[in-house]
Amino acid sequence: MSLLRSIVSGLRSLFRKEQVDRELDQELRAYLGMADDEKIKQGMSRKDAVRAVRLEEGNVDITKEIVRAAGWESFVETLWEDLRYSLRMLRKNPGFTVVAVLTLAVGIGATTAIFSLVEGVLLRPLPFQDADRLVLLGDHLGGRPGMSVRAREIATYTSAAQTFSSLGGYITASFELSGGAQPEQIDAVRLNSRMFPTLGVEPILGRVFTQQEDDARQPVAVISYALWSDRFHRDRYVLGSSIVLDRKPYSVIGVMPRSFEFPLGFGRLYRAQLWVPLSLTPDELSDQHSGFWGYHMIARLKDGVSLPQAAQDADRVAQQIMRDLPASMSAIHIQGDVRPLRETVVADVRPVLQTLFLAVAVVLLIACVNVSSLLLVRAIRQRREYAVRIAIGASPARIIRESAAQGLLLSMVAGLLGLTLAAIAIRTTLHLLPDSMPRIDSVSINPIVATFALFVAIASGLLCSLAPAFAALRTNSIESLKEGAHTGSGAASHARLRSALVVSEVAIALVLLTVSGVFLRSLQKMQAVDPGFRADHAVIAGYQLPLAQYPTEASVGVFNRAVVDKLSSKPGVIAVAISNAVAASDVSPQSAFTVEGVSSENWKLKFAAFTSVYGDYFAALGIPLLEGRTFTRHDNSSSPLVVIVSQSMAKDCWPRQNAIGKRMHVGNPQKPLPWATVIGVVADTKMPRDVPSVDQWYTPMDQPATLYGSGTPGNLSGPPSGYITMRSALDPQDMIQTLRSAIAEIDPLLALQDVQPVTDAVSAIEAPRHFNTDLITVFATVALLLAITGIYAVMAFSVSQRTQEIAIRITLGAQRVGIAKLVLVSGAKLALLGCALGVLGSLAVSRLINSFLFGVSATDPLIYMTCVLVMTTMALLASILPAARAASAHPMDALRSS
Repeated sequence: MSLLRSIVSGLRSLFRKEQVDRELDQELRAYLGMADDEKIKQGMSRKDAVRAVRLEEGNVDITKEIVRAAGWESFVETLWEDLRYSLRMLRKNPGFTVVAVLTLAVGIGATTAIFSLVEGVLLRPLPFQDADRLVLLGDHLGGRPGMSVRAREIATYTSAAQTFSSLGGYITASFELSGGAQPEQIDAVRLNSRMFPTLGVEPILGRVFTQQEDDARQPVAVISYALWSDRFHRDRYVLGSSIVLDRKPYSVIGVMPRSFEFPLGFGRLYRAQLWVPLSLTPDELSDQHSGFWGYHMIARLKDGVSLPQAAQDADRVAQQIMRDLPASMSAIHIQGDVRPLRETVVADVRPVLQTLFLAVAVVLLIACVNVSSLLLVRAIRQRREYAVRIAIGASPARIIRESAAQGLLLSMVAGLLGLTLAAIAIRTTLHLLPDSMPRIDSVSINPIVATFALFVAIASGLLCSLAPAFAALRTNSIESLKEGAHTGSGAASHARLRSALVVSEVAIALVLLTVSGVFLRSLQKMQAVDPGFRADHAVIAGYQLPLAQYPTEASVGVFNRAVVDKLSSKPGVIAVAISNAVAASDVSPQSAFTVEGVSSENWKLKFAAFTSVYGDYFAALGIPLLEGRTFTRHDNSSSPLVVIVSQSMAKDCWPRQNAIGKRMHVGNPQKPLPWATVIGVVADTKMPRDVPSVDQWYTPMDQPATLYGSGTPGNLSGPPSGYITMRSALDPQDMIQTLRSAIAEIDPLLALQDVQPVTDAVSAIEAPRHFNTDLITVFATVALLLAITGIYAVMAFSVSQRTQEIAIRITLGAQRVGIAKLVLVSGAKLALLGCALGVLGSLAVSRLINSFLFGVSATDPLIYMTCVLVMTTMALLASILPAARAASAHPMDALRSS
């Protein structure tokens, strides 16, 4: 109750001040009157009684101040007065205020924008129920990293695992969506009926499919909010509507929420628009496909189960799976593993975002130091005022509070402006983020980000006010009052503090500049690497053939020949090929292999990327042939099996030997697959260029026995897909139009996807490194400019404070060149000292950035020397104008102004 009375009393004092003052006057008069009467009763005259009471009680005004200061409202009122005083002071110098606000706004805005990325991608919970209990469940194959399973294992893990309350399996897919004006290829997911309950997400319309629909392979689909909006215009009666997928009708049974995205982790590279039953086929569950690890599982931990316990349980099931493997896979070792779903989604981008956030925090720190330097200059100019106030009794706490109020006013205005700049930056530059960045749609200015911006603004304001408050408290009243209004150099402590701020600015800026230099050099090194193919004058297009129209290898072969023949006949076309993967991609299927002459006892599990090709694939992508020959149309199902291997695979498998004529086959030694003869060796291809080369081998599409063990594997188990690659002397856009028109002549309903020049595909793959480097470079440039601005401001102020000294030097015969040199040397000393500290700081952070670099050391001395030279040169340039002003000063004018 007393707290409530205190709050009510304080609010009355704030908002009804005159009335409260009148009541206080009446109370004090009544009290003094009672004291007077008491004295009179003791025999004093009224005059003596009044005098005695006044002597005992002291000054009435002081008593009033003591009474007012007893409540919390006194602090609020004093703070309000400090803010009003600070506002008046800032309004008196609008130029200073604008510069300080803009400097802080840049730092706060950049920090807020990067934090919005961190919050949306790393910190925000996944859009699933109790997302912290969701884990990714999978196999480690022969110690090889990866979290996938085989089709058969989904049922095994579901029935045998004991630490999960529910498990779901899925595999990514793609469908041709037709029925509209133009067929299109859309991303989709095949998942079993347990997946949606495991994620704990319900549709906003309709329902998800049941176990019975999954087992019966019912053609039903759950669509995304985006597809519902674009295709069905948010029709609430969409349930039961039909959509045509791969030229087969599916019934829409549900619509997922706007925030639902599954699977996560692919960014804009893969965004599922619909979900259909997994409905595993007999082919997918057969021994023929037992070596395909392409499915994924997500599980929900039971209450009370820890991650290590779940991992042990998964490994136990993996051992059971190993015992049930076919004899041809007995040499394969499987280890079960469990990882938090959230960690796997953001694992690749976490280090990058943390580094960017650290870099932008450095920019904010430099901005704060810069503004602190400007406030320090103002405090030094006002030292006579502070001296008078301290002399008449102003408390240190009041001076500190005024300095903090001034810093907070600047930072709060800058915070609002910075938040606006961050919102604009996010809205206008979100599309510039790498397509591989996960959860991009979660990035926004929300209450959490706004609260962070408020916190940063308050912290920045307090940080900026430390130096001027310290300078004000260290003011020597006697010395300051002795000095003229514009003379003297100020206290030595003030000069040291100014220099310390400049040195710290230079040091911090040099750290960021060095990191930027290392990143730029790393990018340059990567771009100098030969990817093993030529990206110019080539285009690629992805496709997926509907299984109903292309059910066998023979029908697919007819399509392949039609495409290659049709495009090859077009004017300007140099080479055309079809493949299951392309070199200008960071995704390629891999397979274990066996080299002839290696016994089962000595065989070790190794993987190599394989590509099935039709047409002149190596000419289409400009991959050099180093030995032997390439494929021809004579390499078909009726001819001996042949393969082409990469240079690295030839060296690894047949060291110091000629690989031509050697033999290999897919799988392990126990797998009875036919041998294929090496007929050629081609250059290694690598994409992105900053990853180590992997072994690669190529096989003709007309020889499926290399992969399947028979000339024709019969009916296909899934929709065949691939890429069309075309090299031409035409303009890329003309090439794309030629490709589209040719495909339309062969199959008018076939939808192509990701039709683009190979150069664009390469740029998209390498976009993350470009993005990181560009952003770090921007931050470093801003930091450099802020540091140079700080040096200029301090040097200019130093020159203005030393006007008398400079005038006396010139009067006594000092040369103007010597005066200019004196100022330049002062600036150079500060810059060199800052660079020395900055080099030490750069060495300290080198460990943090080593993992992001390619072909360059984080402590490259050449980069360090270059950055120091750049920083020193810029510092000298910033000192030139103050030096020129000092050298051009007229002694009489300087002495007269003093």
